[in-house]
Amino acid sequence: MFIQRVVALLFLTISLPLVAILYIVVKTTSQGSFLFVQKRMGKGMRPFLIYKIRTMVEGAERLKSKVQSLNEADGPVFKIRHDPRYTPVGKILSHLAIDELPQLINVIKGEMALVGPRPLPIIEANKIPKKYHTRFTVLPGMTSSWIVNGAHSLSFKQWMELDCEYAQNRNILIDLTILLSTARVLLSAAFPKFKPK
Repeated sequence: MFIQRVVALLFLTISLPLVAILYIVVKTTSQGSFLFVQKRMGKGMRPFLIYKIRTMVEGAERLKSKVQSLNEADGPVFKIRHDPRYTPVGKILSHLAIDELPQLINVIKGEMALVGPRPLPIIEANKIPKKYHTRFTVLPGMTSSWIVNGAHSLSFKQWMELDCEYAQNRNILIDLTILLSTARVLLSAAFPKFKPK
């Protein structure tokens, strides 16, 4: 965990110029705060505050009930690939996962890891069937096996099974494999013609 914190601190330091530019872009293209802060469920089902660059309109959480019918997830979670609450800039940031950069702070604080099950909002986490609670025995991650295996194309059952499998078998090699696969996924998102080998 110490090594992950050091790596996170290094990446955060390197990305500060980009974050400064993004701060200006986000603040000048939409009203509201730069950061989106939300309570999520962490290891041991302990809540913590997650940090993201705001990609949606201010007050998006209050508008959730209006887009509930658009939910694409088949389980007790809420996922919309093309959420109408995204700002034009936020849609790009989310697509490229740049909005996740502030979670490096969560890693430094020991609340998250670079790799692990993605942390869910408290309400959704409390609805996860107990047979999948193995996912809560490890730190949540900035990236996960769910992300590199298709995310939106997977069913809720497949998602939870991947998380539990990771929690039961995690090791450094698996983490490195997921990190490399994440890099390929992000390159493919940024450059559609990129063909990862």
